[in-house]
Amino acid sequence: MKKPTISAFFDEATFTITYIVADPDTKQCAVIDSVLDYDANMGRTRTDSADKVISRIKEQGLTLAWILETHVHADHLSGAPYIQEQLGGKIAIGDQITQVQDIFGNLFNTERGFARNGSQFDHLLSPNEEIMIGNMAIKALHTPGHTPACMSFLVADACFVGDTLFMPDYGTARCDFPGGDATALYESMERILSLPDDTRLFMCHDYAPGGREYLWESTVAQSKANNIHLAGKTKAEFIDMRTKRDAQLSAPRLLLPSVQVNMRAGHMPPAEDNGIAYIKIPVNQIGE
Repeated sequence: MKKPTISAFFDEATFTITYIVADPDTKQCAVIDSVLDYDANMGRTRTDSADKVISRIKEQGLTLAWILETHVHADHLSGAPYIQEQLGGKIAIGDQITQVQDIFGNLFNTERGFARNGSQFDHLLSPNEEIMIGNMAIKALHTPGHTPACMSFLVADACFVGDTLFMPDYGTARCDFPGGDATALYESMERILSLPDDTRLFMCHDYAPGGREYLWESTVAQSKANNIHLAGKTKAEFIDMRTKRDAQLSAPRLLLPSVQVNMRAGHMPPAEDNGIAYIKIPVNQIGE
């Protein structure tokens, strides 16, 4: 089996891993889960993280075909529009984005013209749809639970799992955001872990538990045997554990900025009549 060429970029500020996945024969590639740097204290963006990805694509002589989002991220802003502006490519996400837009469109009381049909993205991926980078297929696996729109991307022997799974010593994704569901997450993980044991799993985040080095690659076999939230647990035990654990978690630091930008395919809300774009903070609406 021909394997893709994979480059990983770790953003320590948000603990996010961005990937370039390339067909080594044709040099076409996709970027998965890009980052736009954001200073929440000052409301300012930077492009340092995205520029590293752009530089690597140029250095390797790659052509960007797709800019993929595994889901509407709640912990970092997407750099997809900036990367597209520099290199082209189509921005894509799972077709259940419409559910996320409806939920958060209500929360943020979005402007009258805000479309809730996913049209901010160039392409909406249906479950099991295949798109191409050169001669290599990327299969979109619908893996909801963390959010309704989560997709994992399977390229030959490599699966990019978004926030569905983490490294075995860290566990699994939270399910307490609007539209999240622990039962759906368990079933999604079963889908991923039914892939061949030697399938490589690439995580969207790592938090270096116990002070170890940052890691983001595992396998199906390692996850089945060692994932601390899954190994030796029944479905009912996992759902009970996940539900109780989620009840104790605080919201991600960039939840509110991230969601309202990422549900727009990484674009800022439209500027108001003074020419300034604003990110809203709904008061007393998140948590208790």
